[in-house]
Amino acid sequence: MTGPQRTDPPAATASRRLNTGIIVGGGLVALAVLAALVSLVWTPHDPLPVVAADRLLTPGDGYLLGTDPYGRDVLSLLMYGARISLLVGVVAVAMAVVIGVPVGVCAGMNGGRVDQLLMRINDVALAFPALLLAIVLGAVFGAGVGTAMIALGIGAAPSFARVSRSGTLQVMSREYVTAARAAGRGGLFVAVRHVLPNISGLVIVQSSVAFAIAVLSEAALSYLGFGTTPPTPSWGRMLQESQSYLASAPHLVVWPGLAIALTVLGLNLFGDGLRDHLDPRMEAGR
Repeated sequence: MTGPQRTDPPAATASRRLNTGIIVGGGLVALAVLAALVSLVWTPHDPLPVVAADRLLTPGDGYLLGTDPYGRDVLSLLMYGARISLLVGVVAVAMAVVIGVPVGVCAGMNGGRVDQLLMRINDVALAFPALLLAIVLGAVFGAGVGTAMIALGIGAAPSFARVSRSGTLQVMSREYVTAARAAGRGGLFVAVRHVLPNISGLVIVQSSVAFAIAVLSEAALSYLGFGTTPPTPSWGRMLQESQSYLASAPHLVVWPGLAIALTVLGLNLFGDGLRDHLDPRMEAGR
């Protein structure tokens, strides 16, 4: 007869699945980060000069991933493009956190008319897509990485405000917050001492989602001509420059598309795993 089988508690099961998501997702993101960091000091070839004699070489002809229509090494362009994509994501998420989190915390802590006013303004801003805002700003002030960062950061801020408000409302109903207020502690003390530490997990998870969206949006903007400007390479611009060579040089589309897909997938897996780690009940319920 077989003995009783061991049943792991839901929290342990959630932890195992979480570790898989964080390890796989973090590994994919780490590859992009490593490529960006290495490109600061070394690339197989200089990614900027045009070499007409090496146009559209296939992978293996002296170049590991081939060359583009201008004779530039595709691997070097991918490494340099990782730097641009990650920089846009970091700056956009940082701007969104700085703008959105204080708005959400202020709305959740004050409630009443202040909450209603801030959230109605936030809803209006949320209805305006960040990608459209970036295109408008690019048309007015000129396309470039800086314009894309500002537009994507402003566009992501309303999502952080909503998440922060939701978390703040939960924290404000706790007994220790009531005790702090009864002791005469001011709103700033309560926000810094109690609210922000307790909603930091929500903000971190939202940051991973916003980071993935920023990477995709930067690629879309560069593809449309509103992101990076020549000769600065990026993954989206590589897709744009290779669209006329789909039949003769399909590798030009495969590599940047794969880089974007794996980076975004890694960020999403990492965010999902982190969310389950911060609240194992979500995974247990699932």
